[in-house]
Amino acid sequence: MTHPTDRVRRHGRRSRPARAGARPRPGGPPHSGLTALRLLLVGVFVAGLTALVPGAAHAAEDPGERLFGTLQTSVSGPIEGVSIEVAEASGAEVDTVETDESGRWSVDLPGPGDYTVTIDEGDLPEGVTLNSATTRTVTVDEGREQGVLIGLNDGSRNSGGGSIRWVELLVSGLRFGLLIAMAAIGLSLIFGTTGLVNFAHGELVTIGAIVAWFINVGGGVPLIAAALLAMLVGAGIGALNELALWRPLRRRGTGLVAALVISIALSLLLRYLYQVIYGGRSNAFADYRGQRTVDYGAFSMTNKDLTSMIVALAVLVLVALMLQRTKMGKAMRAVSDNRDLAASSGIDVNRVILVVWMVGGALAALGGVLLGLSDEVQWDMGFRLLLLMFAGVTLGGLGTAYGALIGSIVVGVFVQMSTLVIPNDMKYVGGLLLLIVILIVRPQGILGSRARIG
Repeated sequence: MTHPTDRVRRHGRRSRPARAGARPRPGGPPHSGLTALRLLLVGVFVAGLTALVPGAAHAAEDPGERLFGTLQTSVSGPIEGVSIEVAEASGAEVDTVETDESGRWSVDLPGPGDYTVTIDEGDLPEGVTLNSATTRTVTVDEGREQGVLIGLNDGSRNSGGGSIRWVELLVSGLRFGLLIAMAAIGLSLIFGTTGLVNFAHGELVTIGAIVAWFINVGGGVPLIAAALLAMLVGAGIGALNELALWRPLRRRGTGLVAALVISIALSLLLRYLYQVIYGGRSNAFADYRGQRTVDYGAFSMTNKDLTSMIVALAVLVLVALMLQRTKMGKAMRAVSDNRDLAASSGIDVNRVILVVWMVGGALAALGGVLLGLSDEVQWDMGFRLLLLMFAGVTLGGLGTAYGALIGSIVVGVFVQMSTLVIPNDMKYVGGLLLLIVILIVRPQGILGSRARIG
């Protein structure tokens, strides 16, 4: 009888005991190559952001606490010369400022705590009134720059064919939902192709807005060109994430729970790196500032918000056509449905995953630009959008691009419409409550399929 070892030797394969500490690396790059790629990722990212902002070190030295806001209406536009007083909870005055030609104001604070903001209603133009009391209390956390919402009524609502509130909120919800969908589709595709729940996806939204702001404001480049460049940067950062971090971890057999924890750590690292380099202030793009709203009968909207809706809808339609008609789109859907079966069918799974990361990064960056166009650019804007992205993805069905689109629109509309019955500051809670209710009724989501677990 022939011993099994002899058969192995006859075919040129020899069994050898594994050396202590040795790890099999089938087809993978050497350890030094992985280290170099990771260092390249960190170096390119930090160097790129530092080059965009010469005053990065100064921004890191004094983030401080601050209150800021903008006064404007659809009729008069930005309101200049309105006196705003900020005082501590004890009544001691901190500062009194006036709004500038863009209607903006800001007050540096001595530290965290409760502050009282008082608006001099007598400085408002004729026909413009406050929607609430002239005084409001705001809580500012340590190192936080807190925006103050000041609602104004210029008489354009509910008069002579003016806006109807629920229609206005519906349209605003559709716009918000489309912006969520821009980022959530990439998040859903990444989960579908890799199984990764990426908590750092919100930072791709932020980097798109920040890069576009630096190029537009600092470089004097028109916002449209700046947005295209930001999308290229987002796609590049997505590719570097895949090549330098997630692909090596998959080759090492890193579990999904461990990968989730790594993504949370990466999110924290990038978020506070943004704060150090960009600063804690809220800034607007140089283009399309101070636009007046246009009355469309049942609702009113600024031209930039309407344009952002059209752009988001057009891009999402192009993504849908790409997924349905192109060879790469079909490969993405195949890998998302069953990665092992797709690989056995001859699809290059690693190449597909790389393209998914690039598409997801570009879409997230564009979503950040469009969000910054309406809400201004902030260092944590992507993080604040992250839970709503997860809500949209889970609501629509995990791993499906179309589910992410539908779920995000539902979440956006529900969040905005919920302000009819709850305070504006609590509107994001409504989206998460909707998620809980839908998952109790239909755990697989709107477009998800039933699956047996265990």
